[in-house]
This record gives sequence, C-alpha cells and structure tokens, in this order.
Amino acid sequence: MKVQIKSSAEADNVVLQGEVDFQTAADLRQELQKLTARRSPKILIDLKKVSYIDSSGLAAFVGVLQSTKSYGGKIAFFNLNEGVRDIFRISKLDSVFPLATNEKEALSLLV
Repeated sequence: MKVQIKSSAEADNVVLQGEVDFQTAADLRQELQKLTARRSPKILIDLKKVSYIDSSGLAAFVGVLQSTKSYGGKIAFFNLNEGVRDIFRISKLDSVFPLATNEKEALSLLV
C-alpha cells in the first residue's frame, strides 16, 4: 500500500493505493496519526486506487475517527469503488463515515 498526503488550505488529502489489510494497517495508522497529532481539522481519504480493505484497515480508520473527534476534527472518504463501498456497507461503517463520490462532495460533507 502507498500513502500520499497532500495538504491544502481546505483539508489534508490522503491518497491511498493498493490493499489496506493486516499487513499495511499499522503503516496507515502511523501516517494518519501524523495528521491527528497536528490536529488536522479536515481529513479527506481518497480510496480510488484501493482494491481491498479488511477489518484491520477498517479498525485503522475507526481509530483515526476517534482521534479527530477528540479535538473537533472531521474525516470523510471519497472515490470508493463498488467493492470497497460494499465493505463499508456490510460493516455498517457507511453510517459512521461520510462517503462521497468525489473530493468536492467529500469536502462539503465536512462543513
């Protein structure tokens, strides 16, 4: 899995590529904790190039959500392919996380 973070005045954009699973979740968690450590107010996660997420990956996202909520930050996901969206739906996390079709929509969900 590759993680690229692009910061702008509007939000921190995290672009993920590959599989988010047991082998990569710790690295993902570490990268996302850098954003929460500096209290990023808005985190957008681009899942366009993510082919698979398992429970370890979902747990990393839940941990980041808890951290952002502790200081009033927000997180949203966008560009989910059908398989990844199904994983969020089956795990009922689609009711916990804002899911958007594109970056502009994701940013609007964090108002």
